[in-house]
Amino acid sequence: MRTAFQPALPLVILILCMYITPICSFNITKILAQHPEFSTFNHYLSATHLAGEINRRKTITVLAISNSGMGSILSKHLSLYTLRNLLSLHVLVDYFGAKQLHQLTRGTTLSSTLFQATGTAPGTTGFVNITLHRAGRVFFSATDSGGNPPVSFVKSLKEIPYVISVIQISSPLSSPEAEAPTPAPTDVNITALMAKKGCKTFADLLDSTADAAASFASNAGSGLSAFCPVDQAINPFLPSFKNLTAGEKLSVLLYHAIPVYYSIQMLKSNNGLMNTLATEGTKKNYNLAVQNDGEVVTLKTKVDTAKITGTLIDEDPLAVYTIDVVLKPRELFKPVKAPAPAPAPTTDVAADSPKGAKKKHKHALPPPTAEEPADSPDEEPADEKVDDDENGAVGGMVVVIAGKWIAAAAAAAALLLA
Repeated sequence: MRTAFQPALPLVILILCMYITPICSFNITKILAQHPEFSTFNHYLSATHLAGEINRRKTITVLAISNSGMGSILSKHLSLYTLRNLLSLHVLVDYFGAKQLHQLTRGTTLSSTLFQATGTAPGTTGFVNITLHRAGRVFFSATDSGGNPPVSFVKSLKEIPYVISVIQISSPLSSPEAEAPTPAPTDVNITALMAKKGCKTFADLLDSTADAAASFASNAGSGLSAFCPVDQAINPFLPSFKNLTAGEKLSVLLYHAIPVYYSIQMLKSNNGLMNTLATEGTKKNYNLAVQNDGEVVTLKTKVDTAKITGTLIDEDPLAVYTIDVVLKPRELFKPVKAPAPAPAPTTDVAADSPKGAKKKHKHALPPPTAEEPADSPDEEPADEKVDDDENGAVGGMVVVIAGKWIAAAAAAAALLLA
């Protein structure tokens, strides 16, 4: 019986990890801290914010580089953002423990990396070839290695089956594309980027509204996720926008940005309330909810719902996404009332009554009308404003695990142990 379920072991473990997160949680910084010979690699995973991205993944393989290997990288004097690209090439978005590496099907495979996942790697330059030689040695090489020899597997440092594998490789991977100079995201002109990518109207509103563009730019260095409505979505909204006061216009624009960096993968794997730039300095909530359904991410206010349709830039600490609907805060706009149900038709009881029965008419009562939320912007519910997170960044995710998922995970575990 156990043998019959053995091929499904990775799937069962992933199900358990999906719904009982503490069982499979890990911290790459703490794992590497147990190995002083990788302290430099560990330091730069944190400095480039890759450590947080690794910890948020459910399945990952880290190709660790020793201090001597990192010395050869640092001698190239790469910028921090270029170094991030190169190190992200050493993080495979799949699980490869020592056993899996020595049992490769057909002796070779191609794995995507975090460098590929950022969208900054052109073509297949963000992939790594893994090859098992007849002598039992395993080699790794970037698809654009530039003729440099592959590097070899040395040893396993830490493995949580099908969740995270940290292995040492003999020397750093070489990739001309990953090592190409990368400008800092803070040097990006956000409104110019929006204007070139289908959000010119929104970019023009930012530039013409006092303090709006400056607020976006000043937050970009510390962490910012912005959502720009495409021109087709915002043009019909312009008459309503023009009728707002100067302060209200600023709040609407600031409502389209979160003062925390969220990659598209982070948005796809989390749900919950977030504060926006409009929340800062006011007693009002000005928050929105992120919800996802597979690959589709939606942003919900109490007035409307927008869908993320594209990515303009996704490079920590800055992410800019296009959306198909203007985000309207409940503090300034009233929710659209649901249409009232049609009145029930008047029925004639006598039509179906035995002969001689008195005629009685039942008149349908008027349907109850939905009560419109009160407009009291100065008295917003206190429990809807999201507290600062442990890193001091405003915003956060609220994740709720229903009891039925825990029961499903327990059932899966019971099958595994049968």
